[in-house]
Amino acid sequence: MNDLAAAVLAGDRGAVARAITLVESTSPTHREAARELLGELVPRSGAATRVGISGMPGVGKSTFIDELGSLLTSQGRQVAVLAVDPSSVSSHGSVMGDKTRMNRLAVDDCAFVRPSPSAGTLGGVARATREAMVVLEAAGYDIVLVETVGVGQSETAVADMVDTFLFLTLARTGDQLQGIKRGILELADVIAVNKADGSHLVEARLAAKELGGAIRLLTGGNPQRNVEVLTCSSTAGTGVPEVWDAVVAHRDGLVAEGALQGLRSRQQVRWMWSAVEDHLLRDLRHDAAVANVLPALEAAVAAGDLAPGVAADEVIGTFRKG
Repeated sequence: MNDLAAAVLAGDRGAVARAITLVESTSPTHREAARELLGELVPRSGAATRVGISGMPGVGKSTFIDELGSLLTSQGRQVAVLAVDPSSVSSHGSVMGDKTRMNRLAVDDCAFVRPSPSAGTLGGVARATREAMVVLEAAGYDIVLVETVGVGQSETAVADMVDTFLFLTLARTGDQLQGIKRGILELADVIAVNKADGSHLVEARLAAKELGGAIRLLTGGNPQRNVEVLTCSSTAGTGVPEVWDAVVAHRDGLVAEGALQGLRSRQQVRWMWSAVEDHLLRDLRHDAAVANVLPALEAAVAAGDLAPGVAADEVIGTFRKG
């Protein structure tokens, strides 16, 4: 682990890939090694700009990230992308197609694109995403972009591990406000209406205006909750620099107010409790006493003979006794 940590700190891309594979693993042996590795890397992380990017499937997240990332690497920045793919419920496999949609970043020496399976975790955000961020930051990447699958609670999960949450949306989906949950608008720090080009430019601008009005209603005009709403086109490359400027302005505001460190500290504590929950659930699933009673309990619940809550209490009670 000392050798692997040294290689990561030196920016060795192969070592970075191996380290992320290690922290993604659920093997008990690998988890122990991952803890040792992270102990070496955590003190050397934390300096990067962390940005979460979300939006419904089809909004153009991958194309947007390819355009934005290429813009940033052309400016001499080191960009890492963690693209979380939804895992199949039945096979637990993932398509892992994000890298194929980021044609320029995938071959850019100043970028590192890592598709990761969600492994069925809440909201589609992989359990190891935070740990992968530590690896990438320790390797010298100064901008980390986390792309979520854009469904369920993934937005909440990713907003809890980044400095700035960027929400991408479209204008041509009927009523642009209808399909957007209030919770998303409350989480967003910057909103961009994508695919604002050609004949869709006017409706994109109208959508941005409506979203801006909705944000003002939600925040009550609170100057501390100033969410900028812009338009852009990933394919045409227009508006993308302005969206990044808005992201930088939001983060700079956190730094100026002295709020960034407090945000990061709260995220670290929540990360700790998330790890506690993961460890407890893993231990419960591998407990011999629980394994003995589980088939009968599951059968009773499936047959309707036992309430799920009662069965859950029995599982936990068995685990505690063991």
